[in-house]
Amino acid sequence: MKDSFIPVLMGNDINVYSMARAFHQEYEIKSMVFCKTVSGPCNNSTILTLDAHPKMDTKDVFLEKINGFAEKNKEKKIILIGCGDSYVEVISSNLKYLRENIIAPYMSFDLIEPLTDKKTFYEMCEENGIDYPSTFIYEKGTSPDADPGFSAPYIIKPADSVEYWRFPFEGQNKVFLVDTRDELKKTVSDIFASGYSKSIIVQEFIPGDDSNMRVLTSYSDRKGKVKLMALGHVLLEEHTPKGIGNHAVILNEYNRELYDKYKNLLEKLDYRGFSNFDIKYDPRDGKYKAFEINPRQGRSNFYVTNSGYNLAKMVVDEFLSGKEIQDTVLVSNKKLWIVIPKQVAFTYITDEECKNEMKELISKGEYVNPLFYEKDRSLKRTLSLFKSQLSHYAKYKKYMGGK
Repeated sequence: MKDSFIPVLMGNDINVYSMARAFHQEYEIKSMVFCKTVSGPCNNSTILTLDAHPKMDTKDVFLEKINGFAEKNKEKKIILIGCGDSYVEVISSNLKYLRENIIAPYMSFDLIEPLTDKKTFYEMCEENGIDYPSTFIYEKGTSPDADPGFSAPYIIKPADSVEYWRFPFEGQNKVFLVDTRDELKKTVSDIFASGYSKSIIVQEFIPGDDSNMRVLTSYSDRKGKVKLMALGHVLLEEHTPKGIGNHAVILNEYNRELYDKYKNLLEKLDYRGFSNFDIKYDPRDGKYKAFEINPRQGRSNFYVTNSGYNLAKMVVDEFLSGKEIQDTVLVSNKKLWIVIPKQVAFTYITDEECKNEMKELISKGEYVNPLFYEKDRSLKRTLSLFKSQLSHYAKYKKYMGGK
Protein backbone atom coordinates (compact mmCIF):
# COMPACT_ATOMS: atom_id res chain seq x y z
CA MET A 1 0.00 0.00 0.00
CA LYS A 2 2.71 2.50 0.97
CA ASP A 3 4.30 2.20 -2.48
CA SER A 4 1.09 3.21 -4.26
CA PHE A 5 0.68 6.79 -2.96
CA ILE A 6 2.46 9.88 -1.65
CA PRO A 7 0.93 12.20 0.98
CA VAL A 8 1.20 15.86 -0.08
CA LEU A 9 0.49 18.31 2.75
CA MET A 10 0.19 22.08 2.57
CA GLY A 11 1.41 24.31 5.40
CA ASN A 12 4.25 24.22 7.90
CA ASP A 13 2.71 24.19 11.37
CA ILE A 14 1.89 21.52 13.95
CA ASN A 15 -1.15 20.52 11.88
CA VAL A 16 1.15 19.52 9.01
CA TYR A 17 3.62 17.72 11.22
CA SER A 18 0.82 15.82 12.97
CA MET A 19 -0.56 14.59 9.64
CA ALA A 20 2.93 13.70 8.38
CA ARG A 21 3.50 11.74 11.57
CA ALA A 22 0.13 10.00 11.16
CA PHE A 23 1.08 8.88 7.64
CA HIS A 24 4.53 7.79 8.79
CA GLN A 25 3.25 5.85 11.82
CA GLU A 26 0.69 3.96 9.77
CA TYR A 27 2.56 3.40 6.49
CA GLU A 28 6.23 4.30 7.17
CA ILE A 29 5.92 6.76 4.31
CA LYS A 30 7.49 10.19 3.90
CA SER A 31 5.24 13.16 3.12
CA MET A 32 5.86 15.95 0.64
CA VAL A 33 5.09 19.36 2.15
CA PHE A 34 4.46 22.54 0.17
CA CYS A 35 4.46 25.75 2.22
CA LYS A 36 5.14 29.48 2.10
CA THR A 37 8.14 29.46 4.47
CA VAL A 38 10.38 26.87 6.08
CA SER A 39 10.03 27.22 9.83
CA GLY A 40 8.37 25.81 12.92
CA PRO A 41 7.50 22.18 13.69
CA CYS A 42 8.29 20.84 10.20
CA ASN A 43 11.84 22.16 10.11
CA ASN A 44 14.70 19.62 10.34
CA SER A 45 12.30 16.69 10.07
CA THR A 46 13.26 13.39 8.43
CA ILE A 47 9.66 12.24 7.85
CA LEU A 48 8.85 14.96 5.30
CA THR A 49 10.37 16.96 2.46
CA LEU A 50 9.78 20.71 2.30
CA ASP A 51 9.27 22.91 -0.75
CA ALA A 52 8.66 26.58 0.05
CA HIS A 53 7.37 29.45 -2.08
CA PRO A 54 6.03 32.74 -0.63
CA LYS A 55 2.93 32.53 -2.86
CA MET A 56 2.21 28.83 -2.38
CA ASP A 57 -1.46 29.48 -1.57
CA THR A 58 -2.11 31.37 -4.83
CA LYS A 59 -3.70 29.63 -7.82
CA ASP A 60 -0.82 29.80 -10.31
CA VAL A 61 1.94 28.71 -7.92
CA PHE A 62 -0.26 26.06 -6.32
CA LEU A 63 -1.19 24.43 -9.64
CA GLU A 64 2.36 24.61 -10.95
CA LYS A 65 3.79 22.96 -7.83
CA ILE A 66 1.09 20.35 -7.17
CA ASN A 67 0.48 19.30 -10.77
CA GLY A 68 4.21 19.32 -11.44
CA PHE A 69 4.80 16.98 -8.51
CA ALA A 70 1.90 14.75 -9.60
CA GLU A 71 3.33 14.59 -13.13
CA LYS A 72 6.75 13.53 -11.82
CA ASN A 73 5.03 10.81 -9.77
CA LYS A 74 2.29 9.87 -12.25
CA GLU A 75 2.56 6.17 -11.41
CA LYS A 76 1.32 6.89 -7.89
CA LYS A 77 -1.73 8.45 -6.29
CA ILE A 78 -1.18 11.82 -4.62
CA ILE A 79 -3.22 12.39 -1.45
CA LEU A 80 -3.51 16.16 -1.13
CA ILE A 81 -4.40 17.62 2.27
CA GLY A 82 -4.55 21.30 3.22
CA CYS A 83 -3.53 22.16 6.77
CA GLY A 84 -4.57 25.80 6.88
CA ASP A 85 -7.54 27.88 5.76
CA SER A 86 -5.84 29.52 2.77
CA TYR A 87 -4.55 26.14 1.56
CA VAL A 88 -7.98 24.53 1.79
CA GLU A 89 -9.37 27.50 -0.13
CA VAL A 90 -6.86 27.19 -2.98
CA ILE A 91 -7.33 23.40 -3.19
CA SER A 92 -11.12 23.48 -3.17
CA SER A 93 -11.22 26.38 -5.64
CA ASN A 94 -9.11 24.50 -8.19
CA LEU A 95 -10.30 20.89 -7.98
CA LYS A 96 -11.15 20.76 -11.69
CA TYR A 97 -7.58 21.74 -12.64
CA LEU A 98 -5.85 18.97 -10.66
CA ARG A 99 -4.23 16.02 -12.42
CA GLU A 100 -6.18 12.77 -12.43
CA ASN A 101 -3.82 10.99 -10.04
CA ILE A 102 -4.47 13.57 -7.29
CA ILE A 103 -6.93 12.68 -4.51
CA ALA A 104 -8.24 15.80 -2.77
CA PRO A 105 -10.93 14.94 -0.16
CA TYR A 106 -12.73 18.29 -0.34
CA MET A 107 -15.98 19.79 -1.53
CA SER A 108 -15.77 22.61 -4.06
CA PHE A 109 -15.12 26.07 -2.63
CA ASP A 110 -18.62 27.34 -3.47
CA LEU A 111 -19.91 24.78 -0.92
CA ILE A 112 -17.15 25.43 1.64
CA GLU A 113 -17.22 29.23 1.53
CA PRO A 114 -20.61 29.70 3.24
CA LEU A 115 -19.41 27.54 6.14
CA THR A 116 -16.16 29.43 6.63
CA ASP A 117 -17.97 32.76 6.76
CA LYS A 118 -18.93 32.94 10.43
CA LYS A 119 -21.97 35.07 9.68
CA THR A 120 -23.44 32.35 7.45
CA PHE A 121 -22.32 29.63 9.84
CA TYR A 122 -24.35 31.14 12.69
CA GLU A 123 -27.39 31.28 10.43
CA MET A 124 -26.94 27.53 9.81
CA CYS A 125 -26.60 26.97 13.56
CA GLU A 126 -29.88 28.82 14.09
CA GLU A 127 -31.63 26.65 11.52
CA ASN A 128 -30.27 23.39 12.92
CA GLY A 129 -30.56 23.83 16.67
CA ILE A 130 -26.86 24.41 17.37
CA ASP A 131 -26.29 26.82 20.26
CA TYR A 132 -23.90 29.74 19.74
CA PRO A 133 -23.02 32.94 21.67
CA SER A 134 -25.09 36.12 21.42
CA THR A 135 -23.77 37.74 18.24
CA PHE A 136 -23.81 41.08 16.45
CA ILE A 137 -22.51 41.52 12.88
CA TYR A 138 -20.69 44.68 11.82
CA GLU A 139 -20.68 45.23 8.06
CA LYS A 140 -18.47 47.74 6.26
CA GLY A 141 -21.27 50.32 6.34
CA THR A 142 -22.43 49.69 9.92
CA SER A 143 -21.87 52.59 12.28
CA PRO A 144 -19.10 51.82 14.79
CA ASP A 145 -21.47 53.30 17.39
CA ALA A 146 -24.06 50.58 16.75
CA ASP A 147 -25.24 48.85 19.93
CA PRO A 148 -24.50 45.09 19.78
CA GLY A 149 -27.41 44.43 22.14
CA PHE A 150 -25.40 42.82 24.95
CA SER A 151 -22.91 44.10 27.49
CA ALA A 152 -19.11 43.96 27.67
CA PRO A 153 -16.70 42.23 27.64
CA TYR A 154 -16.82 41.66 23.89
CA ILE A 155 -15.12 39.11 21.67
CA ILE A 156 -14.21 40.54 18.24
CA LYS A 157 -13.11 38.44 15.24
CA PRO A 158 -13.30 38.54 11.44
CA ALA A 159 -16.01 36.55 9.71
CA ASP A 160 -13.48 35.60 7.01
CA SER A 161 -10.11 34.81 8.60
CA VAL A 162 -8.33 34.12 5.29
CA GLU A 163 -9.25 37.57 3.97
CA TYR A 164 -8.46 39.19 7.33
CA TRP A 165 -4.81 38.10 7.37
CA ARG A 166 -4.31 39.58 3.90
CA PHE A 167 -4.54 43.06 5.45
CA PRO A 168 -1.96 43.31 8.27
CA PHE A 169 -2.09 46.26 10.65
CA GLU A 170 -0.45 47.27 13.90
CA GLY A 171 -1.95 45.41 16.85
CA GLN A 172 -3.58 42.78 14.63
CA ASN A 173 -4.66 39.76 16.69
CA LYS A 174 -6.41 36.53 15.82
CA VAL A 175 -9.19 37.43 18.28
CA PHE A 176 -9.75 40.55 20.39
CA LEU A 177 -11.22 40.69 23.90
CA VAL A 178 -12.23 44.21 24.91
CA ASP A 179 -13.91 45.55 28.04
CA THR A 180 -15.67 48.72 26.86
CA ARG A 181 -17.81 50.08 24.03
CA ASP A 182 -15.05 52.59 23.19
CA GLU A 183 -12.54 49.76 22.73
CA LEU A 184 -15.08 47.91 20.63
CA LYS A 185 -15.58 50.95 18.39
CA LYS A 186 -11.82 51.51 17.96
CA THR A 187 -11.06 47.86 17.19
CA VAL A 188 -13.82 47.57 14.58
CA SER A 189 -12.66 50.83 12.98
CA ASP A 190 -9.03 49.68 12.91
CA ILE A 191 -9.95 46.38 11.22
CA PHE A 192 -11.98 48.07 8.49
CA ALA A 193 -9.30 50.75 8.04
CA SER A 194 -6.76 48.02 7.20
CA GLY A 195 -8.61 47.22 3.96
CA TYR A 196 -10.55 44.24 5.24
CA SER A 197 -14.13 44.61 3.96
CA LYS A 198 -15.95 41.43 5.01
CA SER A 199 -18.13 41.15 8.13
CA ILE A 200 -16.79 41.50 11.66
CA ILE A 201 -18.27 39.28 14.36
CA VAL A 202 -18.85 40.67 17.85
CA GLN A 203 -19.97 38.22 20.53
CA GLU A 204 -20.67 38.19 24.22
CA PHE A 205 -17.85 36.75 26.28
CA ILE A 206 -18.81 33.37 27.73
CA PRO A 207 -17.43 33.22 31.29
CA GLY A 208 -14.97 30.56 32.34
CA ASP A 209 -11.34 29.78 31.61
CA ASP A 210 -9.79 27.61 28.91
CA SER A 211 -11.12 24.42 30.51
CA ASN A 212 -14.64 25.33 29.33
CA MET A 213 -13.50 24.87 25.71
CA ARG A 214 -14.14 21.78 23.58
CA VAL A 215 -12.86 20.76 20.15
CA LEU A 216 -14.74 18.36 17.88
CA THR A 217 -13.04 16.69 14.91
CA SER A 218 -15.03 14.72 12.33
CA TYR A 219 -14.54 12.89 9.06
CA SER A 220 -17.39 12.61 6.53
CA ASP A 221 -17.18 10.28 3.54
CA ARG A 222 -17.91 10.97 -0.14
CA LYS A 223 -21.60 10.23 0.46
CA GLY A 224 -21.88 12.89 3.17
CA LYS A 225 -22.08 10.35 6.01
CA VAL A 226 -20.14 11.04 9.20
CA LYS A 227 -17.74 8.15 9.84
CA LEU A 228 -15.64 9.42 12.75
CA MET A 229 -16.14 11.94 15.56
CA ALA A 230 -13.69 12.72 18.36
CA LEU A 231 -14.37 15.24 21.13
CA GLY A 232 -11.56 16.88 23.04
CA HIS A 233 -11.80 18.71 26.37
CA VAL A 234 -9.40 21.64 26.09
CA LEU A 235 -7.70 22.29 29.42
CA LEU A 236 -5.31 25.05 28.36
CA GLU A 237 -4.78 27.25 25.31
CA GLU A 238 -1.99 29.49 24.12
CA HIS A 239 -2.25 33.13 25.17
CA THR A 240 0.09 35.02 22.87
CA PRO A 241 -1.71 37.70 20.79
CA LYS A 242 -1.46 35.78 17.51
CA GLY A 243 -1.75 32.34 19.08
CA ILE A 244 -4.73 32.92 21.35
CA GLY A 245 -7.22 30.11 21.00
CA ASN A 246 -4.62 27.57 19.86
CA HIS A 247 -4.89 24.43 21.98
CA ALA A 248 -2.06 23.44 24.30
CA VAL A 249 -3.55 20.57 26.38
CA ILE A 250 -6.48 18.29 25.48
CA LEU A 251 -8.14 15.34 27.20
CA ASN A 252 -10.35 13.06 25.12
CA GLU A 253 -13.99 13.26 26.23
CA TYR A 254 -17.20 11.44 25.32
CA ASN A 255 -20.51 13.32 25.02
CA ARG A 256 -23.20 11.47 23.09
CA GLU A 257 -25.58 14.44 22.98
CA LEU A 258 -22.95 16.66 21.35
CA TYR A 259 -21.90 13.91 18.96
CA ASP A 260 -25.49 13.38 17.80
CA LYS A 261 -26.22 17.10 17.43
CA TYR A 262 -23.17 17.86 15.28
CA LYS A 263 -23.48 14.64 13.27
CA ASN A 264 -27.00 15.72 12.37
CA LEU A 265 -25.75 19.16 11.31
CA LEU A 266 -22.95 17.77 9.09
CA GLU A 267 -25.21 15.26 7.38
CA LYS A 268 -27.93 17.86 6.78
CA LEU A 269 -25.28 20.01 5.11
CA ASP A 270 -24.15 16.99 3.04
CA TYR A 271 -20.64 17.81 4.22
CA ARG A 272 -17.59 15.86 2.91
CA GLY A 273 -14.08 15.48 4.36
CA PHE A 274 -12.53 16.64 7.62
CA SER A 275 -14.25 19.22 9.82
CA ASN A 276 -13.31 20.84 13.10
CA PHE A 277 -15.56 22.75 15.52
CA ASP A 278 -14.55 25.10 18.33
CA ILE A 279 -17.12 24.97 21.14
CA LYS A 280 -17.38 26.49 24.63
CA TYR A 281 -19.44 25.38 27.61
CA ASP A 282 -21.52 28.20 29.08
CA PRO A 283 -21.96 27.66 32.86
CA ARG A 284 -24.80 30.18 32.95
CA ASP A 285 -27.24 27.96 31.05
CA GLY A 286 -25.37 24.64 30.78
CA LYS A 287 -25.19 24.80 26.97
CA TYR A 288 -22.28 24.08 24.63
CA LYS A 289 -21.98 26.96 22.17
CA ALA A 290 -20.28 26.78 18.77
CA PHE A 291 -17.78 29.42 17.68
CA GLU A 292 -16.89 28.18 14.21
CA ILE A 293 -16.36 25.30 11.82
CA ASN A 294 -13.06 24.76 10.03
CA PRO A 295 -13.32 22.75 6.77
CA ARG A 296 -10.24 20.74 7.68
CA GLN A 297 -8.64 18.90 10.54
CA GLY A 298 -7.48 21.30 13.28
CA ARG A 299 -3.92 22.00 14.37
CA SER A 300 -4.48 19.73 17.40
CA ASN A 301 -5.64 16.82 15.21
CA PHE A 302 -3.17 14.32 16.65
CA TYR A 303 -5.38 13.98 19.72
CA VAL A 304 -7.60 11.89 17.43
CA THR A 305 -4.80 9.77 15.97
CA ASN A 306 -3.38 9.26 19.47
CA SER A 307 -6.75 7.93 20.64
CA GLY A 308 -6.44 5.03 18.21
CA TYR A 309 -8.09 6.44 15.08
CA ASN A 310 -5.41 7.52 12.63
CA LEU A 311 -6.71 10.41 10.50
CA ALA A 312 -4.38 9.60 7.61
CA LYS A 313 -5.78 6.07 7.51
CA MET A 314 -9.34 7.43 7.21
CA VAL A 315 -8.51 8.98 3.82
CA VAL A 316 -6.41 6.06 2.55
CA ASP A 317 -9.06 3.52 3.54
CA GLU A 318 -11.83 5.38 1.75
CA PHE A 319 -10.03 6.38 -1.44
CA LEU A 320 -7.42 3.66 -1.94
CA SER A 321 -7.94 0.46 0.03
CA GLY A 322 -11.72 0.24 0.00
CA LYS A 323 -11.93 -0.41 3.74
CA GLU A 324 -14.55 2.20 4.53
CA ILE A 325 -16.00 2.30 8.05
CA GLN A 326 -19.62 1.09 7.94
CA ASP A 327 -20.89 2.69 11.15
CA THR A 328 -20.02 6.02 12.75
CA VAL A 329 -17.18 5.74 15.27
CA LEU A 330 -17.73 7.98 18.32
CA VAL A 331 -14.36 8.05 20.03
CA SER A 332 -14.43 7.33 23.76
CA ASN A 333 -10.81 6.34 24.50
CA LYS A 334 -9.19 8.46 27.23
CA LYS A 335 -5.85 9.96 26.17
CA LEU A 336 -3.86 13.15 26.85
CA TRP A 337 -2.50 15.45 24.12
CA ILE A 338 0.00 18.10 25.22
CA VAL A 339 2.32 20.41 23.27
CA ILE A 340 3.85 22.37 26.16
CA PRO A 341 6.05 21.26 29.08
CA LYS A 342 4.10 19.31 31.71
CA GLN A 343 5.21 21.70 34.44
CA VAL A 344 3.72 24.67 32.55
CA ALA A 345 0.48 22.75 32.06
CA PHE A 346 0.12 21.83 35.73
CA THR A 347 0.95 25.41 36.76
CA TYR A 348 -1.74 27.10 34.68
CA ILE A 349 -4.55 24.52 34.50
CA THR A 350 -7.04 25.28 37.28
CA ASP A 351 -9.32 22.22 37.23
CA GLU A 352 -8.00 19.87 39.94
CA GLU A 353 -10.06 16.91 38.77
CA CYS A 354 -8.61 17.22 35.28
CA LYS A 355 -5.09 17.58 36.68
CA ASN A 356 -5.54 14.33 38.59
CA GLU A 357 -6.74 12.66 35.40
CA MET A 358 -3.71 14.01 33.57
CA LYS A 359 -1.37 12.61 36.21
CA GLU A 360 -2.97 9.19 35.93
CA LEU A 361 -2.68 9.13 32.13
CA ILE A 362 0.93 10.33 32.25
CA SER A 363 1.81 7.62 34.80
CA LYS A 364 0.36 5.02 32.40
CA GLY A 365 2.11 6.49 29.37
CA GLU A 366 -1.26 7.34 27.81
CA TYR A 367 -0.19 10.75 26.52
CA VAL A 368 1.60 12.31 23.56
CA ASN A 369 3.39 15.44 22.47
CA PRO A 370 3.05 14.98 18.69
CA LEU A 371 6.21 16.98 17.99
CA PHE A 372 8.43 14.44 19.75
CA TYR A 373 8.42 11.37 17.51
CA GLU A 374 10.83 8.52 18.24
CA LYS A 375 11.42 7.97 14.50
CA ASP A 376 12.29 11.63 13.86
CA ARG A 377 15.03 12.48 16.32
CA SER A 378 17.88 14.24 14.54
CA LEU A 379 20.11 16.22 16.90
CA LYS A 380 19.28 19.52 15.17
CA ARG A 381 15.54 18.89 15.41
CA THR A 382 15.69 17.76 19.03
CA LEU A 383 17.65 20.85 20.11
CA SER A 384 15.21 23.10 18.23
CA LEU A 385 12.21 21.43 19.89
CA PHE A 386 13.66 21.74 23.39
CA LYS A 387 14.39 25.43 22.79
CA SER A 388 10.80 25.92 21.63
CA GLN A 389 9.44 24.05 24.65
CA LEU A 390 11.47 26.17 27.06
CA SER A 391 10.06 29.35 25.51
CA HIS A 392 6.59 28.43 26.84
CA TYR A 393 7.69 29.16 30.43
CA ALA A 394 8.30 32.82 29.56
CA LYS A 395 5.26 33.12 27.28
CA TYR A 396 2.77 31.85 29.87
CA LYS A 397 4.35 33.94 32.61
CA LYS A 398 4.08 37.06 30.43
CA TYR A 399 0.50 36.53 29.24
CA MET A 400 -1.10 34.63 32.15
CA GLY A 401 0.67 36.03 35.18
CA GLY A 402 3.78 35.45 37.23
CA LYS A 403 3.29 31.93 38.55
